[in-house]
Amino acid sequence: MPRHPDFPVLLPVYNRLEVAFARGEGVWLWDTEGRRYLDFAAGIAVDALGHAHPRLVEVLCAQARRLWHVSNLYRIPELERLAERLVAHTFAETVFVCNSGAEAVEAAIKTARRHHHARGRPRPRIVTFEGAFHGRTLATVSAAGGERLTAGFEPLLEGFDRVPFGDLAAVEAAVGPDTGAVLIEPVQGEGGVRPADPAFLRGLRALCDRHGLLLILDEVQCGMGRTGHLLAYEAAGVRPDIVALAKGLGGGFPIGAMLATAEAAAGMTPGTHGSTFGGNPLACAVADAVVETLTAPGFLKGVRARAAELHAGLARLRARYPEELLEVRGVGLMVGLRTRTPNTEVAARLRAWGMLTVPAGDNVVRLLPPLVVEPEHIRLALDTLDKVFAELTP
Repeated sequence: MPRHPDFPVLLPVYNRLEVAFARGEGVWLWDTEGRRYLDFAAGIAVDALGHAHPRLVEVLCAQARRLWHVSNLYRIPELERLAERLVAHTFAETVFVCNSGAEAVEAAIKTARRHHHARGRPRPRIVTFEGAFHGRTLATVSAAGGERLTAGFEPLLEGFDRVPFGDLAAVEAAVGPDTGAVLIEPVQGEGGVRPADPAFLRGLRALCDRHGLLLILDEVQCGMGRTGHLLAYEAAGVRPDIVALAKGLGGGFPIGAMLATAEAAAGMTPGTHGSTFGGNPLACAVADAVVETLTAPGFLKGVRARAAELHAGLARLRARYPEELLEVRGVGLMVGLRTRTPNTEVAARLRAWGMLTVPAGDNVVRLLPPLVVEPEHIRLALDTLDKVFAELTP
């Protein structure tokens, strides 16, 4: 049967740019025409160690020669090593590995519901926040809400109560007898790089303790060194019950993970959840190397130093172009620039100068460089931004 002549072979759910990349190295990408770009997008915070990192290439190739897949019917040593390393460096006591951020958040939602079910008092509702993004599954778009994500996909999954981001009184008012958890991104990424105030996160922890709720953090974008800490919650001094990870965890190889305390995960028994590809030896071997690299002595200190250089330079640009660069947001190497000009135009002009960025909500341009960025790359990025803001300033 001949295919439809006008319908694309790729499902048309993306507005892709007319550029294709052939190779990458460190913070650089080269397109199929041979042009080089400074990558301050990092695959939307995925390429934590840049492109073709020698250690990750070595680990992936070595694992590919040994074993690709066996399934969770059996023990998987690579999975066990990754879980042990994550537990050693975080609050977590147990880990579930999957394939993506949306799956990690799904696992967190199921774990929270099962936690209360196992205690004999189902409390299925979860408080979430306006401006959030938790993935593209029905559960995660239901959690985040917003017409952009949900239109045409009704009926949505019931059980989520959305409140304004940063409003502790609204959270308190939303908590009822069926509320079992609070789900929040410590830094909203797609929503415009909006960090939660550390005092607000501490307030959420106290509120959850007071009402017997689980505190779930979606660190899919802001975790894995992006803020200058291995996980973003560390800076606020709070201990979550569950954390969802992905993106930078695999350094470019698809993997996600849900981290939890033993108490939070007590209801998750054999048969309650699973994943065919979760725990894949290729993904786990690479992710283990990523975590090993991020937790090596001095690495995250270097990330914080580069972030300080970037933020200082952006403060100077903000002073120079106050009518164009309206606000600089973010923490660590997760930065948002709110501009007067539409963010897609700013990103296009930066791309024309050879620099890649990512638009976000609230007319923000995201800067998400690989965590291996060096001072000379920071200087080049600031110089490129300077050129573009000079073009845009009347």
